[in-house]
Amino acid sequence: MGTKSILITGCSSGIGLDAAQGLRAHGWRVFASCRRQDDCDRLTELGFESPLIDYQNAASIEAGLNAVLAKTDGTLDALFNNGAFAVPGAVEDLPTDGLRDIFEANFFGWHELTKRVIPVMRAQGHGRIVNNSSILGFIPARWRGAYVSTKYALEGLTDVLRLEMRDTPIKVILIEPGPVTSKIRENAIPHFERWIDWEGSSRAEQYGALRHRLYTKDGPDAFELPPSAVTRKLVHALESSRPKPRYYVTTPTYLMGILRRILPSRALDWLTAKS
Repeated sequence: MGTKSILITGCSSGIGLDAAQGLRAHGWRVFASCRRQDDCDRLTELGFESPLIDYQNAASIEAGLNAVLAKTDGTLDALFNNGAFAVPGAVEDLPTDGLRDIFEANFFGWHELTKRVIPVMRAQGHGRIVNNSSILGFIPARWRGAYVSTKYALEGLTDVLRLEMRDTPIKVILIEPGPVTSKIRENAIPHFERWIDWEGSSRAEQYGALRHRLYTKDGPDAFELPPSAVTRKLVHALESSRPKPRYYVTTPTYLMGILRRILPSRALDWLTAKS
């Protein structure tokens, strides 16, 4: 076999950028996509092939994937769905249009791209689809209802897809990071300012801690790992002959994965409410 190819989304920074660099170092041909052209141009200067893919734009998904397939003679060995953003705020303050907006980027766009990749992998007789979820894909957290709901939905869709692909040579895998160094908090600010009227909220006084977390750089979170920790799991998911259905990454993810199985809901609610 020749060099294996992978399409990675959300490569402007953080997990996506590290994954692109790490897989290229492992000998993969990496198509490092971004949702903004200036980020694609920057990655092109770094030597990557960088198609424009915006999960909120179906036309860009089709065009970006077609551009990749045109360079690979219609094949693609792996897809790493990664690009996503957050809309922090209380559920009662989240406009329904804001929820629709984040679902387009964090869920529907992933489905659109994945659905287009499956026939390619089915025709070539192999392929791996890796979806980057979160500890918030199975554990809730206050003020993060929009992001949590997209990740819960992603986990369900991925689990069903994995079952349905059992009779095919396509393997479907989840990665579940916890606190990992990225720009997701910084990138959430414009979405928070667009959708959340915190001053008009009945919880206005409670927004102080959330706004401090958004706008103030206090250093890394407890147990925070660099994005290379995710890349190591991704490499195993892509190159192992028997990849795991899901990969935990950080200590909190392992811990909460255990507690979710053994604690009753009320106890788990008490624990997560303190975070």
